[in-house]
Amino acid sequence: MHAAPTADCRSFTIVFTVRSKIKSKMSQKFQLIRRAFQALNASQLRWKSSAASPSAQGSAAKVPEGLSFALSNEQQEYKDLAAKFVEDKVIPKAAEYDKSGEYPMDVITECWNLGLMNTHIPQEYGGLGLGILDACIVTEELAYGCTGIQTAIEANSLGQMPLILAGNDEQKKKYLGRMMEEPLMCAYGVTEPIAGSDVSGIATRAVKKGDEYILNGSKMWITNGGKANWYFVLARTDENPLVCPTKSKEFTGFIVEREWSGVEPGRKEWNMGQRASDTRGITFTDVRIPKENVLAVQGAGFKIAMGAFDKTRPPVAAGAVGLARRAMDEATKYSLERTAFGKKISEFQAVQFILAEMAINVEAARLLTQRSAWEIDLGKRNTYFASIAKAFAADIANKCATDAVQVFGGNGFNSDYPVEKLMRDAKIYQIYEGTAQIQRVIISRELLSKARERWS
Repeated sequence: MHAAPTADCRSFTIVFTVRSKIKSKMSQKFQLIRRAFQALNASQLRWKSSAASPSAQGSAAKVPEGLSFALSNEQQEYKDLAAKFVEDKVIPKAAEYDKSGEYPMDVITECWNLGLMNTHIPQEYGGLGLGILDACIVTEELAYGCTGIQTAIEANSLGQMPLILAGNDEQKKKYLGRMMEEPLMCAYGVTEPIAGSDVSGIATRAVKKGDEYILNGSKMWITNGGKANWYFVLARTDENPLVCPTKSKEFTGFIVEREWSGVEPGRKEWNMGQRASDTRGITFTDVRIPKENVLAVQGAGFKIAMGAFDKTRPPVAAGAVGLARRAMDEATKYSLERTAFGKKISEFQAVQFILAEMAINVEAARLLTQRSAWEIDLGKRNTYFASIAKAFAADIANKCATDAVQVFGGNGFNSDYPVEKLMRDAKIYQIYEGTAQIQRVIISRELLSKARERWS
């Protein structure tokens, strides 16, 4: 008689099975890929492939017929793998990293080893080139465990996206390729001490001298700022504003390596929440950037930087959904355990209505998030849906976290219970990658633009 398999054995079996399937597929299609990753080819709103093929990106992508919310057996395995990783590796350490503020490099390394990060890097540069929907399904699971750790991981996507969108082949080989060789981080450097939502207020300047640009200035609130191997940096390059009347053409995007002389990360900021994430200011003093590290051409930086958000805002929304779902689960579980006035508090209609409202919001936010990801994966412009998803998911993450604290009562206000951390972690979703107000500016602009075309 054989003993029943242990949980560790089952986990190993899942990982081994997934790895075997991916190795088989990748060996058939991409013999140059250096190692096999989990093909997290999963989404709760997808068909066979959510991402449009390269040829379809520039033309009308074929829209799948009908809708399906079902996962295939293989897709469910990938989802289960991400959830298992969170259960085993993230949740047990989340409170510890929140209290210490240390960077969770051990967790990130394990995440990288499983192929749960950098999933969007194109196949020709060592990645799997998965869609934004795929990123969303993974991100929701990671955020369920800890949004601080998830933000550290997801910041790679934001840092890499300008390069994916506008980099040339050599740049991609050099900087994306290295991300697949070892667990490295990168960062997106746009925000400054005096320029947040108002990107046109950026003061960091790069002056062209021969075959180089000399960069001076500072950035602020940069996620992975102290851990990044390289940065995407947006800087002002206009030599004469009168000659460059279009504000968007005043800026250029650069790839800046951390080890270059003059690049100085500041101290780690101690934030209200998501403390496992590394947030710092970066100072650039006479940093010499070779012309080869300009993204696209001089003056294209603003468009590149803003274009990245269409692809990165859906996963940010997915992170908010993951936090909201965790808050709902914690509140629901507690309501089944806590007794008041002689019965479980889950039997009180007041508590039931709170939980019902959480469920409504979580399900709605997930659908909005997946719609925005689906649009961009089909090669469509998704600015409208991405902002709706980000705005709504951020708001409901805050509401669900606050309501979870309410269900816990006095215990919810104490750091020994998980919902206190969720409430602190949730707030940043209404701020980073475009504030709640900026999202509404974008939504109203898109809405009115379509209305004018229709009725004017």
